[in-house]
Amino acid sequence: MSANAVLQPVARPHGALGLAPMEGVIDGLTRALLCEQGGLDWIVTEFVRVTNTIYPPRVFHRICPELAQGCQTVGTTPVHLQLLGSDPAMMTANAVQAARLGARSIDINFGCPAKLVNRHDGGASLLRRPEHMERLIDDMQRALRPFEIPVTAKIRLGFDNKQLALACALAAERGGASRLTVHARTKAEGYRRPAHWEWVRRIRDRISIPVVVNGDIQTLEDYWRATTLSGCQDAMIGRGLLADPALARRIKHWQHTGTRLPSTTWAEKACVLLNYASRVDGALPDKVTLSLLKQWLNMMRLGSHDGEQWFQALKRERTLDEFTARLADSA
Repeated sequence: MSANAVLQPVARPHGALGLAPMEGVIDGLTRALLCEQGGLDWIVTEFVRVTNTIYPPRVFHRICPELAQGCQTVGTTPVHLQLLGSDPAMMTANAVQAARLGARSIDINFGCPAKLVNRHDGGASLLRRPEHMERLIDDMQRALRPFEIPVTAKIRLGFDNKQLALACALAAERGGASRLTVHARTKAEGYRRPAHWEWVRRIRDRISIPVVVNGDIQTLEDYWRATTLSGCQDAMIGRGLLADPALARRIKHWQHTGTRLPSTTWAEKACVLLNYASRVDGALPDKVTLSLLKQWLNMMRLGSHDGEQWFQALKRERTLDEFTARLADSA
């Protein structure tokens, strides 16, 4: 598929764009900054990891500070709270707690590939037990009916292989999920390219609830291919938005006009990082802020010569002041 084909108006999807949750990466401030770039229709938080307790309000407010403002960003983008766990009773109890605090939607994480999470029967490990997924979703959506908020789910295409991909999707639908996001890789595949967007179509063609395609959407061309091959109107983007904070805005512009905005410049990307540093403003230890900035800068290497160049130039800076000073010079 040629780049020019992307610009053909007849092929333009007009679906919604979501910001994917990335544990330890996309916090409340990062979500706010990315929303300010424009183009996002909804956001999912990092997961609240549910074990054997009902968490107090402060835990939910730490993961989802947007609860204090109606569970939306300052720019009124809806924020959906994500839970991760395997015990239906504890997951349901924590979902009810979140609803009482003002959550407007609960998303269940069935896709996290982290080894520690999977060893404790969370995230992608549940993809081996579709019947348990169904029970968990069913219990939760029944408990949340009085609050009139939906339950959604996010899955991968499987754990070690794709044999249960459709079974898991059907389980989510039978359980009462109102929407299903599918990361188009298995747990075993991690984040290795390519994503299997065509497999998402197999799911979309078999279930009646809305399906969102996710995984490996780093450019406008990727977005077009992902939606075309999956047949999905809606897409969720994670690392691609960290690499290019204006990607959602650029996709929306193309959706509405059929034309491209100019590529995001390095100076614009650097300004987003500097904005993050200024807004933290001592709320975190400098070492933590520096680590988070380097982590984000590392994401900006994806498909970017300038990003790679500045990552190599700044990755060994040891103080936040030195890092931000050199970053400001680059902008």
